[in-house]
Amino acid sequence: MKGFVDNIEKLTEDNDNFRQVLYTGKNLQLVLMALVPGDEIGEEVHEDRDQFFRIEVGTGDVWIDGVANKVKADDGIIVPAGAKHNVINTGSGPLKLYTIYGPPEHVDGTIHATSSDAGSAHEHFDGRTTE
Repeated sequence: MKGFVDNIEKLTEDNDNFRQVLYTGKNLQLVLMALVPGDEIGEEVHEDRDQFFRIEVGTGDVWIDGVANKVKADDGIIVPAGAKHNVINTGSGPLKLYTIYGPPEHVDGTIHATSSDAGSAHEHFDGRTTE
């Protein structure tokens, strides 16, 4: 396979894993996420990478450098490198989204079923790509 082609909306809506890395290129990485009500990705800063989020299902708050932004299905968010950020599910159902890191953040093929699993895994991109 060269590159990634699939129905990202359907993949995102069907995903129930907290984190699932779909594709890792040299400069970009595509990751699905699903947060249960009240869950969050956890406040973090990526000093050396930008991040894009696309909300497909649900509602939440995206915090960027201390500013809360209400988000819902069809919203896109860009978090620039160096910005402190968090995504919180404030709705009564799942918050389903995908994110694109540039450059990659996680080990290719990573799947964390829950946020607890993700919190206990201290993995970071190791340079290996999908292809």
